[in-house]
Amino acid sequence: MQKRIMEKGPLHDEKGRLVETGYAMELIRQYDRKRIAANPLRIKEWDYYLVQSDRYALALTIADNGYMGLDSISLLDFDGPWEQTVSKMSFFTLGKRRLPSTSKEGRSHTAGKGYEMTFENDGKRRRLYGYMENFKNGLPIHFDVTLFGEPKDSMVIVTPFKDRTKAFYYNQKINCLRAEGKAEWNGQEYLFAPAHSFGVLDWGRGVWTYENTWYWGSASGLVNQVPFGFNIGYGFGDTSAASENMLFYAGRAHKLSQVKFEIPMKDGTEDYLSPWRFTSDDQRFEMDFQPIIDRASNTDFKVLCSKQHQVFGRFTGTAVLDDGTQIEIKDFLGFAEKVYNKW
Repeated sequence: MQKRIMEKGPLHDEKGRLVETGYAMELIRQYDRKRIAANPLRIKEWDYYLVQSDRYALALTIADNGYMGLDSISLLDFDGPWEQTVSKMSFFTLGKRRLPSTSKEGRSHTAGKGYEMTFENDGKRRRLYGYMENFKNGLPIHFDVTLFGEPKDSMVIVTPFKDRTKAFYYNQKINCLRAEGKAEWNGQEYLFAPAHSFGVLDWGRGVWTYENTWYWGSASGLVNQVPFGFNIGYGFGDTSAASENMLFYAGRAHKLSQVKFEIPMKDGTEDYLSPWRFTSDDQRFEMDFQPIIDRASNTDFKVLCSKQHQVFGRFTGTAVLDDGTQIEIKDFLGFAEKVYNKW
């Protein structure tokens, strides 16, 4: 089942219940933190941006997760290959960061000892800028990137959780944003030119269950000089009303059904750096995936636990649009991840 939300209005009713669940192609429902019925310690709000060329990428996160704030900067070099991620944690932010209630405009800002990040969105352009003093090998990173040319369609999903009436997941993924700017580290400039560099926004607000696992994949680029991208994923919440699988071509969305991540196994565990396979129940997304870098992290404080494998690599295969047009891609840069959280 793929239920599309068509009517605008509030995300929650006066009693804190989701008005409607399903998918949309724009941020059609209005998020209001005051209408959430759950404990403020459980509210999670985040803005995540990934900016990439064919050779390197910059990933940025500002999150207010109720009892914990998280700020993160990642720089990835696919030629190396190498990656560096530095995350800063703070406690009991409880909405004090005042992240915007919409992705359409607003300002997200964070700062701490030796770093600062700002995401500014005037409704037309998104400027991401900041620095971190001790990023890699004792050297700082600085970045200033602008994203623009937002496509008409995006992936939006309203997801409940079974047997947890106060829990929900409201998420928008915007693919194929044009990127211009640079990051600087160790005397090297990582330049992003709009002719071949793209950004994606992962904008999320919600109340999660304590323990969960999700799968997510994304890519943006050009196919025969036409912007093309996709968002795929599953495992998080009750997706019986709709999946988050969607293709984007020339600014328009094409809804997919279910996509399966086939991660290779070795000695009883996932072998993330061996080739993956992706298949769909409607045969509209059939891909091979050749990994380059596994951006892995493993945090285990027993009560709080996060195991992440965000694998960057290249997709080769076919995707089919709503009208039956077949899109062939080869060595198309993107990522796929498996994340387990207990927090």
